[in-house]
Amino acid sequence: MADLHPLAKQIHQASPAPLRLELSDGTSGVFRMGHTEWFQTEFQAEGTRDDDEATYRFVTDGDALLVGRETADGWTTVGTVTAVSPVG
Repeated sequence: MADLHPLAKQIHQASPAPLRLELSDGTSGVFRMGHTEWFQTEFQAEGTRDDDEATYRFVTDGDALLVGRETADGWTTVGTVTAVSPVG
């Protein structure tokens, strides 16, 4: 069986505590997950960013942890999570 994605594991284990996530576009922010779940080795989560009103979704895709942001026109891919760290 494949290993669980390490960054997704960090998010799941810390949830619902806030986490600082660094993204592949060079930005970072504090995110709070409303829920996280595993489907065998596939991860899904939904949450918000402290400095933004939008909803964000996180899903694993192979070695990547993808980030999507809800907009008025639907969902837009933001990039991938590159690092996770606790807040505080």
